Parts: sequence; C-alpha cells; structure tokens
Amino acid sequence: MPRNNVLSRLLDAGENVVLDGALATELEAHGCDLEDPLWSAKVLLEQPELVRRVHLDYFRAGARVAITASYQATPLGFARRGISEAEALERVALSVSLADEARREHLAANPEAGPLLVAGSVGPYGAYLADGSEYRGDYTLSRNDFKAFHRPRIAALVDAGADVLACETLPSLPEAAALLELVAEFDVESWLTFTLRDGAHISDGTALERVAELCNDEPRVAAIGVNCVPLELVTPALDALGRATRKPLITYPNSGETYNATTKTWGPSAASGDATDAGRAPASLVEGAPAWHERGARMVGGCCRTTPADIAALAHFWRS
Repeated sequence: MPRNNVLSRLLDAGENVVLDGALATELEAHGCDLEDPLWSAKVLLEQPELVRRVHLDYFRAGARVAITASYQATPLGFARRGISEAEALERVALSVSLADEARREHLAANPEAGPLLVAGSVGPYGAYLADGSEYRGDYTLSRNDFKAFHRPRIAALVDAGADVLACETLPSLPEAAALLELVAEFDVESWLTFTLRDGAHISDGTALERVAELCNDEPRVAAIGVNCVPLELVTPALDALGRATRKPLITYPNSGETYNATTKTWGPSAASGDATDAGRAPASLVEGAPAWHERGARMVGGCCRTTPADIAALAHFWRS
C-alpha cells in the first residue's frame, strides 16, 4: 500500500466521496479570461487567490476532495511564457498550497466536515498541446517520453503534500501505462479517469475492460473511471468497467452540454437517450447519481460547466 492511503481507507470504510466541480467555469465567473493555452493554470500566475476561493466554495458546497489547478500546469507549458522550470514547479506546488489553505479554512469553521482531501491534478500530454487532443488520444510518445513529461509535475505535487493524484482526462492506454509506472515510482495513491470515444471505449479506441485490467494489479490505484464526458455515456462506461474490475469506480462528467474541441465552444447535449434505466440520459449530476452508484461509483463530482450548486445537490443525495 502507498505511504498515504487515506482515500482507500475512506472507501474501505464504506464512505461515498463527493468531489468538487469545474474549476475553470468558476474562475470565469470571477472574471478570469481563460482564453490561453495554460487555461486555469494561467490563474496560478496572475490571481492565485481566486483559485483558493473557488476551492473553498466547493468545500462549503459539500465536496470532500479539491482537485488542484495543475491540470495544464507543466514545465513545457509554462516555458512558452518564458517561465523557468523551477518557477513552473513552484506554481505546481502553489496549486496544492491553495487547495490546502481552503481545506484548513473550511475545517476551522466545520471540523465535522473532515477528512477532506487535496488531489493533485495530472492532466494528459494532450492538455499541454491545447488542441483538443485529450478528447482524441491521437498523439504518440514513447513510454519514457511520457514519463519524462509527467515526472516533474508529479514530483512537485507529491512534495507539496497532495494526498492523492488525480490522473485525469486520459485518452490513451500507453499514457495510462506510463502514469501507472510513475504512481509506483512515487508510491502515491491515485485515481485514473479517462475520456471516451463511446460508452465502451476510451478516446484512442481501447476497450474500457482493457483499461480496467491495466489498473487492476496496481494497489496504489484507489479508483478508476471517467471524467470530462457527456452525461449519457457515464452509465454504459461504468457498466463496462464494472465487468472488469472490483476497484471502486469514479465519475465526474460534464454538465450535459457538448464541447466542440475544434471551436472550443459549448452547445446543446448530444444525448443519445440510452444512458439510464429510464431510457434517457440524466439531465444533471444528481439525476444520474443513483444509477451510477448502483454500478459501483463511490466517488462522484463534476467536470466542465458544473458548479458549486451541482456539488451541493450531490452532497445532499449522498447524505440522504
């Protein structure tokens, strides 16, 4: 077992864990302009206090996990802005400190809310490319190149005290395999979540059952699932994963709108109408949560376009 296994202990104790929701949406609501290849990591440079405020809003809404603003915070990404690797990694560490400050403030006023966790976000190589590749998985690197890309950020997150790594929005099996080697190298508890081509395959076409099999033998993987996906794909994806793993499942899908990675705009849902037992896609996180929980989802939150209000509704569902 990893040196810090607080997440596994919560899940082993039968707890259902509510994650936070979208970071970028809330930063934009506070006036941030995220039209930048660094996306929310830009705010770590310009207005870090806003990141802490958003984390605090989600804790107040009932989230028990804050995912750091390090999804697109990589030395290569910051280098485009003329920022040294040392300063880039300081900003990665800052993302952990900001989430921890929000946690401490919330627990000071609400000690019964704990334990609360800080998950260090490890976005895919495709996020650095900033061209929608994390939804296609059409890039190719060697195993060593993937590890060289991810290792410095993971080291900074672990050294800064992240409780768990959120290896998220992963579109490809080779990248996931490289990340699993780093999870073992750093002996850190983690979850892996993937983007989807459809309800049975991740974005590069790999079957979800194969993805689950890859993670099954790694004890440091506390949960496996999907994120940044349409609501209508969650149920079939959890069904597919549940056939191949006994690990707890995790999901934090988008709000229900559809993202166009080419134009970087949101539009109406492309729901296929086959995602729930009722024969239609859920209209919200909380509407989908009962079916997801029945399929083994023990950790549920929101990704793009979700808000503290969505997380508050989820937290109320888990308590009821």
